[in-house]
Amino acid sequence: MTSKFLRSILAIAVVSMISAFAQTSSATPAAGSPATGSPAAPAASPTIATGTGTKIGTINIEQAVVGTNEGQRDFEALRKKLEPKQNELKGQNDELEALQKQLQTQDGKLNDDARATLVKQIETKKKSFDRSVQDAQEDAQNQQKEIFQRILQKMAPVIVKHAQDGGYAMIVDTSNPWPQSPVLWYGEGGDITKAVVDLYNTQSGVPAPASTTAPKPAAPKPSTTTAPKPAAPKTTPPPK
Repeated sequence: MTSKFLRSILAIAVVSMISAFAQTSSATPAAGSPATGSPAAPAASPTIATGTGTKIGTINIEQAVVGTNEGQRDFEALRKKLEPKQNELKGQNDELEALQKQLQTQDGKLNDDARATLVKQIETKKKSFDRSVQDAQEDAQNQQKEIFQRILQKMAPVIVKHAQDGGYAMIVDTSNPWPQSPVLWYGEGGDITKAVVDLYNTQSGVPAPASTTAPKPAAPKPSTTTAPKPAAPKTTPPPK
């Protein structure tokens, strides 16, 4: 699952990084020169670079970053790193559900004081659980964002050089489907995602993961997903 907030931040990063490098490389003969600035660019537009060629190409930036050997390695390492916290949250959730089940099965059999104590215990644990989930999700998103931006920073010149060498006048990002982006339709023939991933893998020197499983979905999702949070218990005592 991907938070809309994280996706919007990454979209701005995509536009800024690649636009900056495209402008720098067009002003400097060396195509591999690093970008020296990040001019502001509208986040709503999927256009990430323009050139002097005649073709229009597409790239799914999210799939490209996650599909690299480096991306698969680093996101898998992050998933394993977050597993202990995920297990801890699952334990908290199981404990909370057990208390709620106890309240449901014993409701009507408990006296007012016992019921109030159990309800208070559930409310306290639920607040703690909700806070822990929020903190874990924010931490996971921040670490995912760092990985994404680090790889994208190195991928930007690869995209621009490939587009310039291929005679492209424009490359647009298709990470988000219409109507989330202005791209209504595009053909696979003009997509450069795989070519960019292959070029990046060659340049990075990072070997392919040992696992042969398919790459993770575009734009990694937080690894702190837990079972749905239980509904808050009723706090009104039964009629006497």
